[in-house]
Amino acid sequence: MSYTNMCLEILQGSGKTLLIFFSTLIISLPLGMIIMFGRRSKFKPLSLIIQVIISILRGTPLMLQLIVWFYGPYYLWGATLSNNWRLWAVILGFGINYAAYFAEIYRSGIQSIPIGQTEAAKILGYTPVQRFFKIILPQMIRRVLPAITNEIITLVKDTSLAFVLTYIEMFTIAKQIAAAQTTIIPLFIAGLFYFIFNGVVASTMNFIEKKMSYY
Repeated sequence: MSYTNMCLEILQGSGKTLLIFFSTLIISLPLGMIIMFGRRSKFKPLSLIIQVIISILRGTPLMLQLIVWFYGPYYLWGATLSNNWRLWAVILGFGINYAAYFAEIYRSGIQSIPIGQTEAAKILGYTPVQRFFKIILPQMIRRVLPAITNEIITLVKDTSLAFVLTYIEMFTIAKQIAAAQTTIIPLFIAGLFYFIFNGVVASTMNFIEKKMSYY
């Protein structure tokens, strides 16, 4: 097989890799904010439950969580495992795992903002919603962007873990070609894709960070 054909076959799987990546961000970024609010709740039982869930999600391998998401319905309720559920298990596993990390990043960003700003906003008559969206949120986003960038770059590489559910994405195709052709070149080609994609991600996040530098 020529290098051109290898590249074309590997790139056919890049669409599924991108699907995992963007689906994870769409789920995890807003869900992380919701989890963060629960984590900071003054209702202690809710706060403790969410803290335990976050600890489990951050303290166990993502690969294990993907396996639980896929096989869990079968062992719990005897549900049939379909190819459609395979994709959903991958997306839910990635989305909820990364939401736990983003929640802690958001929490650290909010806690880093001086309490005096919130008190000043109260004196000026801002409602709690106005204080959050006009005072807290813009500064928090600016402060946590470097940490979020690191997590997103990690996500690009973690998409290869979908192979554990035999979901055929780009890296899985590269391994199949490497095994069939007894050559390591396809793995280097896949690695080059991840490197380029992470370069695009880093450049995009740096651009956003500069745009928000006025905070």
